[in-house]
This record gives sequence, structure tokens and C-alpha cells, in this order.
Amino acid sequence: MSKLISYKEPFAAFIKQLQDEICNALEQSDGKNLFQEDLWQREGGGGGRTRVITNGQVFEKGGVNISEVYGTLPETMVQYLKVKHNQFFACGISLVIHPFNPFVPTVHANYRYFELYDNDGNVVDQWFAGGADLTPYYLFEEDAVHFHKTHKEVCDSFDPSYFKNYKKACDNYFHNHHRNEARGIGGLFFDYLRPTAEKPSQHWFDFTTACGKAFLPAYLPIVEKRKAHTFNEQQKHWQEIRRGRYVEFNLIHDKGTLFGLKTNGRIESILMSLPATVRWEYNYQPTANSEEEKLLHVLQQPKEWI
Repeated sequence: MSKLISYKEPFAAFIKQLQDEICNALEQSDGKNLFQEDLWQREGGGGGRTRVITNGQVFEKGGVNISEVYGTLPETMVQYLKVKHNQFFACGISLVIHPFNPFVPTVHANYRYFELYDNDGNVVDQWFAGGADLTPYYLFEEDAVHFHKTHKEVCDSFDPSYFKNYKKACDNYFHNHHRNEARGIGGLFFDYLRPTAEKPSQHWFDFTTACGKAFLPAYLPIVEKRKAHTFNEQQKHWQEIRRGRYVEFNLIHDKGTLFGLKTNGRIESILMSLPATVRWEYNYQPTANSEEEKLLHVLQQPKEWI
């Protein structure tokens, strides 16, 4: 394989543009509040641009963050990543949107790039990663189909095997093993996409950025369709119960959250993913044969939506 070429500049430019596009589109959909921007610097090198929206007409809490960090990996991360070099650069976009209306699903997505250098500053390793997943509180099968179909079309334009493989990886990853149920209805999840002779870095750059561009077409039509849906206190109560499961996953299982907490990351950005309101009730069980119970049945067994 030929010498590796750095993709940090084009990927960093991509996430900045994508953050702008997503925030602008979500602000238009909300129609009330705007994202507030917070610029921050990392002591070891780099920084980021956090944007958060709260108490909107549609979005109760949401964040769309980008970061570019570099420096020396701690020895623990060298061992965790099983790499030989410790000089690194990483950048990515990460978002979580928690709508107010329980009929509008929560959504999460992130796309990132990582590279390592030798002592002379040459790129010696690089990989791309990312994905998007949907967490509804009430199940509309047509919404689930739309979300998955949009991502499948992107995958199929690169390799017909991608969607099946990365959907399965998503189902396996976003799973609350301690409750034996999925966090949501899945989407895509991929990690450590390294260049090969058959699929060089440009392929993975194009694929990852195409997935990022698919976020708004996959999610926004669902928001527009459901945001005016009337709901009652019981349905809001159920949303907050399910948000508790979301919190459990992020604090117990999510690798990104745990990585950030263990490496003295920026706490406000790490915990941005948590919803504004949430509840836990002892041994809560939905009413038999209800829409709430219907959702649980789906979460307990991964489903092929398309």
C-alpha cells in the first residue's frame, strides 16, 4: 500500500460545514429558539465548537458539537487502541437531539477521523468511524423504514454489503445488555475503517462524509411529520421513562462517554447527550397491549426494517 496521505484538513472542513447545515435546518424546524455557541480549547492541544439548543418549540434539548484535538495519547489509550505510536490528531462531529414531543424520536449521530504519526510527523495509521441511530418513544414503522432506507441508499452506492454489516453492528452496539433491550431501533455503526489496496482512504472519506450528509434527509422529514402531533401527560411520562434507558446506556456502555470521562475530557460536551428531563420508577411496566408495550417488543428483538 502506498504512503498514507493526511485527511485532517478536508475532514475538519467537512464537519464545520455539516455542523452549520444541521444547526440551520434544525433551527428552521424549531421556529423558536436558536443554537447557542460555545468555543473551547483543550489543554493538550486543539479545541472545539459546541452548539446547544434548549427549551425550543420542537427541541427540548439538543447539541451539535465538533472538535479537533491533537497531541500525545496517554499510555492507557495506546494500549486500548493497540497502536505503536502516540502522536495523534482526531476530529469529528457528534450530535444528540431530544425533541419535546414524545412522538418525535430522539436521534444520535457522529462522524469522526483519527490519524497517528511517527517521530518525523508522517502519517502511519488512520481510520474513519461513525454512524447514526434513531430512538423513538412511540413506534411508527414508516418512520423506521424511512430512516433505514435513506442510509441504505448511501451504503449501496459504495458497496452492497455495507448496510447489512453496519446495521448489524449498530444493533449490537446500542444495546442495554443489563436490560436485554435495544436503546432504539438502530441505524448504522462503523469503526476503524482503515485503507486497503482495494479500498483506499479516499473511499472511506467519501463514504463517511456521504453518511454525514444523509443525516438531515433521514431525520428531518420525520420531525416535520410528527412535531405537531398532540400528546398527553401520560405519553410525556412514558418518554421520560424511556429517556432513563437512554441515560443508562450512555453512562454504562457508551465507549465515547467513558473515554471522555476517563481522559479528563470536557464534561459539558461529554454529557451534552443527556436529556433535560428523565425519570426512573421502580419496576415500571407499560399497560398490556398498549403502544408503549408494542415498542418494548421491538426493542427486545432487532428487526429488519427494509
